Amino acid sequence: MKNLVRNAISLSATLALFLGLAAAPAFSQTGSLEGKVIGADGKPVGKDAALIRIVRTDIKGNYQVKTNKKGEYFHAGLPLGTYDVTCEVDGKPVDSMKGVRMRLGDPLPINFDLSVIAKKQADAQKAVETGEITKEMARDMSPEQKAALEKRAKEQSETMKKNKELNDAFNGGMEAMKANNFQGAVDSLEKAATMDQKQHVIYGQLAEAYAGVAKSKTGAEKDAANLKSIENFQKAIELKPDDASYYNNYGLALARGGKFAEAQEALNKAAALDPAGAGRYYYNLGALMVNAGQNEAAGEVFKKAIAADPNYADAHYQYGIYLTGKAIVDNKTGKMTFPEGTREAFEKYMELKPDGQFAASAKGMIETMGGTVQTNYVNPDAKKTAAPANKKKKN
Repeated sequence: MKNLVRNAISLSATLALFLGLAAAPAFSQTGSLEGKVIGADGKPVGKDAALIRIVRTDIKGNYQVKTNKKGEYFHAGLPLGTYDVTCEVDGKPVDSMKGVRMRLGDPLPINFDLSVIAKKQADAQKAVETGEITKEMARDMSPEQKAALEKRAKEQSETMKKNKELNDAFNGGMEAMKANNFQGAVDSLEKAATMDQKQHVIYGQLAEAYAGVAKSKTGAEKDAANLKSIENFQKAIELKPDDASYYNNYGLALARGGKFAEAQEALNKAAALDPAGAGRYYYNLGALMVNAGQNEAAGEVFKKAIAADPNYADAHYQYGIYLTGKAIVDNKTGKMTFPEGTREAFEKYMELKPDGQFAASAKGMIETMGGTVQTNYVNPDAKKTAAPANKKKKN
């Protein structure tokens, strides 16, 4: 009996010892990571400035830790296995180390020096710009990476050459415009447009250049130049549909081409995009309509200009001139009757611009209000009476 008890105690002790030995390795099968993150400026990043993502790749497991005020991080209790460790700054991965195998004992050091990466990126960009790859860069590159960089360098060189030619053509066109050499401007800007079809400013200036050409032409040549101006404004608007000035100039080009309905539509769009400039837009259109003999339409447009900007002095004057054209002359008395609002239009101009370019004319028109027109009426049916001959005196 004693032997049975003794054997049972011995078996229990042995089993406890075995279980203790078996449990110890399971409890200690974890490791830890530590490291430091150096920023692109060569200084340690601050507290929470960098996030370290620790992703286990052999079986599922995700961990993370942020840097402290010294740029350091530490993460313990990581099960033994294989990990990818990534450093993120501002939510974007900036560096990583793959295939990290966790170990027992001392923390495994994984440091990230972003200044080294920044230098490599700067060197790579310089190589792209110059087409020269340094020995240090070549040493760190695979043949595929080197080939890719050489390809980028070639593409960059071609792009820079193209951009220079584009800028030269555009600047040449602008210089020609300043010198009123509109055909020269057209030639240069057409060249620029063939190099880059996505630059609205090129088409906008090309449209202005064609408008300048049209001013020096007549007949079919004038019409053709006006049409090219309209087409290029359309292209500029397609690329930048929120630019009120393009719609304004497009409307004026349409008016010069006699397309007054479309011109008003374009000007309405310009006014909608830029309400503050609506008065000027409508005034410009009205002036073109007057020059084209479209007086009634011009009067309506001048009214729109005043409605959009009640303080637009020139619009008041031109509206007054439009109204004077509708004055009625009494054939018997010679008295002129002006439409309602005529005097007020000129008075408003004088109020807003007493020393403006139309001041003398406006003042004269105000004084004319209520005056008479001198007429010499001759009845075509009246008989002509011969003048009496001089009689000779008797001696």
